[in-house]
Amino acid sequence: MTTRARLGLGAAAGLTALAAFATGLATTTPAAARPAPPAVPTAVASAPRFLSPGELPPHRASGWYGGPVRSGTPRPLPFCYEAALPGVASRYRKFWTDYDTNAEQVTVVARDVARAKSLAARFNRAITTCAARAEANDPDVTAELRRYGRLSVEEGADVYGVHISHEATSSDIHLFSVGRDGRTVTVLRWGQMGDFRSAQVPDFKWTTRHAVNKLY
Repeated sequence: MTTRARLGLGAAAGLTALAAFATGLATTTPAAARPAPPAVPTAVASAPRFLSPGELPPHRASGWYGGPVRSGTPRPLPFCYEAALPGVASRYRKFWTDYDTNAEQVTVVARDVARAKSLAARFNRAITTCAARAEANDPDVTAELRRYGRLSVEEGADVYGVHISHEATSSDIHLFSVGRDGRTVTVLRWGQMGDFRSAQVPDFKWTTRHAVNKLY
């Protein structure tokens, strides 16, 4: 038995009349008198966006995978600029392939532009002194820094390469960039086994421009 039949004809007719009355109110109430839709919270609307896996430098034999965006400090700490991280103020996303190539993006929203400039400078110092610190900490390590210039995107982004070679064990190449948009700073790192001949510098520069433009 249907709901209409159980209610009876009188009740069903009453429901029909009530529905018609409600429809009339909806079509005659002035738009100005209706409640406005809830506003998007400022914190959500202004949260900087992160790269997606397909926006990383292409790998010749694998696709990229990406973890969730998390708050806090990446574990293990990122190579080269770990000491410059502000801890819980940062958010990050990790990326990897089926092989040894991996990457991460760390983003910090500072309280104001002056603090963001200072933070970007701290990241840059940590990266540019990384090779010298690696050699000083281990006599079996040979390291080299290369500067790949500044990109014209928002407030700018600096790109670097660092090659770390451990005697008789490993040789790794890393690319870094530090970019800023207003009071937001983002740091990218890409790395794999190899040397500067393995570095995908043009692709990494494209990824850096895209990452900074994508923040907002």
